[in-house]
Amino acid sequence: AVALAHGRNADELFCRVKAGQSPMDAVTSATSVTAQALGLGDRIGTLAPDFDADIIAVGGDPSKDIMSLRRVQFVMHGGVVFSR
Repeated sequence: AVALAHGRNADELFCRVKAGQSPMDAVTSATSVTAQALGLGDRIGTLAPDFDADIIAVGGDPSKDIMSLRRVQFVMHGGVVFSR
């Protein structure tokens, strides 16, 4: 659960990486770790069968370049594609 305005969620991840967290740890902390902390880890936070998921695809590899999260190529929310 990030603390920034809607549409600015990736900025928190940039800040975490700048402060020394690895890119993958930053992504994991914003997804599965947060879901677990909120008591929702059995429904969200993981791409797996029977989980609810909002999905983005980005141009690049966020595990190596966190700034690739700025290059969103695809958005799916609730099974509906909103952007391609």
